[in-house]
Amino acid sequence: MSDTDADFHNGHRERLRQKFMNAQLSDAEKLELLLTYIIPRRDVRTLSRQLFNRFGNISGIMTAPLEQLTQFGGLGKNTAIFFKLLNDLFVDGYKYKMSNQPIFYDHKLLENYCLHLLSGKTVEEFHVLYLDSNMMLLADETNSVGTIDSSGVYPREIIVRAIAIKATHVVLLHNHPSGCTTFSESDKIATTRLAVLMRDIGINLYDHFLVANGMLYSAKEIGMYVQ
Repeated sequence: MSDTDADFHNGHRERLRQKFMNAQLSDAEKLELLLTYIIPRRDVRTLSRQLFNRFGNISGIMTAPLEQLTQFGGLGKNTAIFFKLLNDLFVDGYKYKMSNQPIFYDHKLLENYCLHLLSGKTVEEFHVLYLDSNMMLLADETNSVGTIDSSGVYPREIIVRAIAIKATHVVLLHNHPSGCTTFSESDKIATTRLAVLMRDIGINLYDHFLVANGMLYSAKEIGMYVQ
């Protein structure tokens, strides 16, 4: 890099930082500025545009499978791991907030938590969010891990655990790595069965969410079960 190129390079990054301080950065420029801290000795403007074109937005990059990131041209393993670490920090932040306020106060917070937790997973995971009487998060626990197109549901384990930690509300959550955006018949059967079993012992099923193709789908909204 020539002295002239280096001056432009450094000046451009300083302009990005100043625009950030003035709240004038576009999302693409925010990504570019972030990349300057991870990749300090390279022009990252082209890489930033390519990442946006491939994954859609910063959230899509953070939640992409690690293998997709490491295989992306121009993106090294360390940078890919940084994005996954950043995603985990987002999940931790959402989880902390849900532990300190009722989940219905900010539905977008719950949605973001679910999306950042399960988007980009390469196999199905079935999670249970246990809530207290104020509908604040007590625990998020993995009930099962399956394959790309199936995972088990263990109602007895869910009910026993809910009683043990005095949960009065439960949120079910799973993903479809295959991209299928509809609940399967087994999803519907398991949801209805759990709703009935828990209702009989005073535990409410708040909802069953499905994460697929970067979107969140609600069993309650489509009337899958009766509360």
